[in-house]
Amino acid sequence: MLFIVLTMIYPIFANLRMSVYDVNVGTFLSDTAPFVGLGNYIKVLRDSAFQKAFLLSLIFTVGSLVFQFTIGFALALLFNRSFPGNQILRALMLLGWMLPTVVSGSVFRWMFDGGNGIINYALQSLGLMSSPRFWLIEPQTALLATIIANIWVGVPFNMILLLPGLQSIPRSLYEAASIDGASSRQSFRYITLPLMRPVALSVLLLGIIYTFKVFDLIYVMTRGGPVDATTVLPIYVYQLSFNFFRFGEGAAAAILLLAPLSLAAIGYLWFSRREDVMA
Repeated sequence: MLFIVLTMIYPIFANLRMSVYDVNVGTFLSDTAPFVGLGNYIKVLRDSAFQKAFLLSLIFTVGSLVFQFTIGFALALLFNRSFPGNQILRALMLLGWMLPTVVSGSVFRWMFDGGNGIINYALQSLGLMSSPRFWLIEPQTALLATIIANIWVGVPFNMILLLPGLQSIPRSLYEAASIDGASSRQSFRYITLPLMRPVALSVLLLGIIYTFKVFDLIYVMTRGGPVDATTVLPIYVYQLSFNFFRFGEGAAAAILLLAPLSLAAIGYLWFSRREDVMA
C-alpha cells in the first residue's frame, strides 16, 4: 500500500493540484504560483494543438487496435492447432512484446530510414516504389510508420491473451457441430465468436488503455514530428511541461489524458465483474 501511495496516488494528486495553479519556470521552486482554478483546463481545451493531438491519438489508437486484434486473433487461431514447432514459434512471437519499447522504436526508426532503411530497399526490390521514401520526416507517412511499429509491438500481447480463451472452449461443441453438418466457417461464426466475446472485449479495453498513452515508441521514432504530425496527447503533455515549461497547463493536459483512460479502466473492471457474476 505504501508503494502504491508513493508511486501512483501521490503523483496523481500532486499533478491535480499543480493543474489549478499557473506554474512556470519562475514559480516552480518558489511555490508562489497564483491559483487559476480551471483556467489551465480552458486554455488547453481551446488550444488547437491539443485538439489535433487528441485526434491523432484517436487515429493512432484505432489504427493500432484494429490490426493488433485482427492479427493477434488470427495467430491465436493458428497456435490453437497442433503442428510441429508450435511451442517454439509461439515463444519467438513473444519477443516483440518482451523487448523494451525503446529498443523496438529504435529498430523501426532504422528500418524506416530514408537513406539506408530496409523498408525502402524491400519495396524498391519488389518494384513497388521507384525512389526512396523518407517515412519519418514526411507528414503524410510519419504517423503511419509509428502505427505499424506499434502494431508489431502489440500483436503478441493480443495473441497471448486470446489464445487461452480459445483453448477454454470445449472441443465437444465443435464435434457436435460437425456431426450436425456445420462447416468450419459456421462453427467459427456460431461457436468461436460468441464464446470469445468476453475475452475479446477485455483485450480491446486493455488495448485502448495501453495504446492511448503510448509515449516512448513515438518519441524514439519521431519525437512528435515532423510538423506535429505524430504529436499525440502524451507527446503534447511532454512538450508543454518540458519543452515550453508551462507546468500548470501540462498538468491539466495530463489530467485530461488520464480521464478517458480512467473511464476505459472502469469499464474494464465493470465488465470483468459482470462476467464473473454471470459465470
